[in-house]
Amino acid sequence: MKSADNVRQQLVRIMSRFNLKMCSTDFNSRDYYVNIRKAMLAGYFMQVAHLERTGHYLTVKDNQVVHLHPSNCLDHKPEWVIYNEYVLTTRNFIRTVTDIRGEWLVDVAQHYYDLSNFPNCEAKRALEKLYKKREREKNESKNRK
Repeated sequence: MKSADNVRQQLVRIMSRFNLKMCSTDFNSRDYYVNIRKAMLAGYFMQVAHLERTGHYLTVKDNQVVHLHPSNCLDHKPEWVIYNEYVLTTRNFIRTVTDIRGEWLVDVAQHYYDLSNFPNCEAKRALEKLYKKREREKNESKNRK
């Protein structure tokens, strides 16, 4: 925790030096942990896995079959996860995983999730639905104005 606090203090000094406004979510806000996960996704957007109908995960873009490492703390199998480590043993594992929402991929890393360069898989079909949903929401928002 001390190391994390030191990093935070360093970032505060850097932001102050460049006259950047500090903005953070109040700890009591219901978006507090959601925003942390979104920030993590912004850094790990290339390390995403999607849960397939078969019950295993496939890494996005390179379609590697992976399993959640037994040391993970999730009590369920989310549709989308980001991971820190790819561990090769007798099976391919992803370790240090965090549950994310597919919509965030469209928001945070649209450039990376360009579907024209995407392998044909369940993740692509799920992302196509998310892109269509975002498009509908944009159109509905324009129509209300």
